[in-house]
Amino acid sequence: MSESEITAWLSTQQDAMVALLGNMVAIDSGSYNKAGIDAVGAVICRFLENHGLKVETLTQSRHGDCLRATLPGHAGEGNAGRNIVLMGHRDTVFPDGETTRRPFTIRDGVAYGPGVADMKAGLTMNCFILAAFARFGGAPAPLVGLFTGDEEIGSPEGRPVIEAEARRARVVFNSEPGRVSGNVVTGRKGGVFMAFRISGKAAHSGGNFAAGISAIEELAHKIQAIHALTDADRGITLNVGLVSGGQSVNTVAPWAEGQIDLRYVDPTDKDDIMARIGAIIDRSFVPGTRTKLTVRGEFLPLTQSASAGRLFELYVEAAAASGFRTDGEFTGGCADSGFTAAVGAPTICAVGPVGGEAHSPDEFLRIDSLVPRAQACARAILRLDRAGL
Repeated sequence: MSESEITAWLSTQQDAMVALLGNMVAIDSGSYNKAGIDAVGAVICRFLENHGLKVETLTQSRHGDCLRATLPGHAGEGNAGRNIVLMGHRDTVFPDGETTRRPFTIRDGVAYGPGVADMKAGLTMNCFILAAFARFGGAPAPLVGLFTGDEEIGSPEGRPVIEAEARRARVVFNSEPGRVSGNVVTGRKGGVFMAFRISGKAAHSGGNFAAGISAIEELAHKIQAIHALTDADRGITLNVGLVSGGQSVNTVAPWAEGQIDLRYVDPTDKDDIMARIGAIIDRSFVPGTRTKLTVRGEFLPLTQSASAGRLFELYVEAAAASGFRTDGEFTGGCADSGFTAAVGAPTICAVGPVGGEAHSPDEFLRIDSLVPRAQACARAILRLDRAGL
């Protein structure tokens, strides 16, 4: 009876889901706003504890704390005793004040607001799935809801927590937003976030130009060389997305900085590209400049194992039973699902409610996808045994 009871109860929860989602979207929670991310965590914690779940706080020093909600499943040996993990991140890419400038709104069945799809809707869905199993039981193994706080910057603190959880996981559902097509994600690129800082020498650009060493000129050369490493046919892209530097318009720039986004598909390509970037960093196009490279965050590719393929097929069947069709697709975006897949946990990503235009002012969420996506995930959990997972 658990499947019919859980899905029937979820079908009555859309308004409650929207209310919880609105409460979370109303809180600024950019990746470096620890207080805001933890405030979103407090909303989640209250909801889950009110539904009978135990929530543990794994304190992080710089970024949002990790929350680990647990619900015992029936006792079992081997795979049946391993945890079923529902995963999501609470941080967004938006600056403080964005929730005031662009508050949570609903128009014609579509919700808008910072982080509404990426990924506070997925957090909402996970909360209600956990609440449903707490109410009706039936989970074939212990359930864990893992809510992290720094995914958008590569999970520098959250990664060890995620990997430790994944090593004891039976399967992982990462509730990033479902694609606009309604598809889930079965493959993602890996990525590395880096910053390089160049030191030059200041001098008056009119009265003593020859004595200066321009860090900005060196930056320009390095950007061109780094971008030239892009190989779209192999899925390798390099983007220097942020630059800064200089002292004044009439001073030869004594410093400059660039931030690099590297994306790749094949894990074997990463070391080669990183070595090439390193050679560019070590070279001084402008004599006298010095450059230091710092890796600030990293994502691993999401690749599909045989067991992950079976999990995907199970989810497709569960989606059909929940009233929608879905398929798998590849995306150049990175996510924490790459970490879980890399340590061997069968992983499926983007099972969250359907939305789009993430990281932009036009980010949106289809409200009518909240319930069906929750039902599909719950059905997949209940059917793990029959799928041999």
